[in-house]
Amino acid sequence: MKCPKCGHDEDKVVDSRPSQDNSAIRRRRECLECKERFTTYEYVEQGTLTVTKSDNRREPYDKYKLLYGIKLACNKRPVTPKEIEAMASEIELQIKGKNKNEISSHAIGEMVMEKLRPIDEIAYVRFASVYRKFKDKEEFLEEMKKLLE
Repeated sequence: MKCPKCGHDEDKVVDSRPSQDNSAIRRRRECLECKERFTTYEYVEQGTLTVTKSDNRREPYDKYKLLYGIKLACNKRPVTPKEIEAMASEIELQIKGKNKNEISSHAIGEMVMEKLRPIDEIAYVRFASVYRKFKDKEEFLEEMKKLLE
């Protein structure tokens, strides 16, 4: 590991512990040359996950796209960034727990709606309106009726 300050490639591990969500090992290191301390994280390398879109295009899974979609639905709603991050992490664990290399965007959308509904119904309807591509107010009202039941 190269020191970020001096570039020396020898260091010692001062402290090691799991990250908050237990998905990585957090290590505090000290450069043997300049004594600078820095933090590194070790993650398990996952196989690449591919998302199949509704038009049959395939693209690599991107947690930031998932986060962006949830944040957009929760914009100006009483949902904290911590709750949004937790939702995205839970969905990502669900996806990776399936042990598949490919998942449909439809399945991811359903997971998001499942997590959003109990947290904020307005954010849920916002997400659903984009995800399900409501064409008119009747489709929107149908979703609202389901929500009220």
